Amino acid sequence: MIAGAGSIGCFVGGLLAVGGERVTLLARPRIAAEVAAHGLTLGSFEGWSETVDADALAIETDPARALARASLILVTVKSGQTEEMGRLIAAHAPSVAPVISLQNGLDNAARLRALLPGRPVFAGMVSFNVLHRGEGRFHRGTSGPLVIEAGAPPLEAPHLDIVQHPDITAVLAGKLVYNLNNALNALSGLTLREQLGDRAWRRLLADCQDEALRLFEAMQVEPWSLGGLPVRRFPFVLRLPNLLFRIAARRGVRIDATARSSMMEDLERGRPTEIDELQGKVVALGGDHGIATPANRAVFEAIRKAEKKGPGSPRLTPQKLLEDVSS
Repeated sequence: MIAGAGSIGCFVGGLLAVGGERVTLLARPRIAAEVAAHGLTLGSFEGWSETVDADALAIETDPARALARASLILVTVKSGQTEEMGRLIAAHAPSVAPVISLQNGLDNAARLRALLPGRPVFAGMVSFNVLHRGEGRFHRGTSGPLVIEAGAPPLEAPHLDIVQHPDITAVLAGKLVYNLNNALNALSGLTLREQLGDRAWRRLLADCQDEALRLFEAMQVEPWSLGGLPVRRFPFVLRLPNLLFRIAARRGVRIDATARSSMMEDLERGRPTEIDELQGKVVALGGDHGIATPANRAVFEAIRKAEKKGPGSPRLTPQKLLEDVSS
């Protein structure tokens, strides 16, 4: 079952259903009503499309009913809801049902293990972006695999590259470095392609990533590389002039022309973001390890300001972002 069926949950759960699995979506009433009315239409920048009728899914808003019959639980809630979901699983799910965290951040699986002692809990990482387009439509905008901690129950689904990895800490660290662009994209109001095509935004992202990489070096963690470009080369490549950047970026993640970060969607919908698990985590760990993180702190504060201001991206430039934070 999918515990927290938002964009990632509906996309992954829908493809598991396409592959023949019996899938329960535990969703908030708005998403549950939408999927019940329209089913799921799943697509990708690669050009494929799959539909899942609502009748082929079990759609639940009651956690007790959904969890009681779960044989495998994929947790896809936002990081801020991890403890709440962990308590619900502890109260209602069979104790033998494995739990896999498919969430952003470094320590959601550890949080779940603390709440679910003795239960099989595994970390995972979704490297691709999914945009919710309404009426049950979910679109993947970037390439990348779904990576799960070694030893977890095997998963298979059409159109998903699902792999197990023996060092999930390194995988999550690599995803965090990569995900530091989520906030920058949300603050810009641009598509990912437009934002990454702007060298000023790339330089700010490179500064954020440099700080995170210095932190992981101090922690003796070697971040896993997404795509063909080594993660430690990211800052160097980001700082290249536009022409050289476009050439070098061909080895990296493929991006749909319309793709935007999930954090931008959060701002547009007036929802809390996961900034605490991204720039906020770098700032917090930097303080613990004596690593200066001024770029990440500036972005963290800009997102907090945007959350307080109200719905929508503030559509900042990198220069304006830094001016606003320092003023």
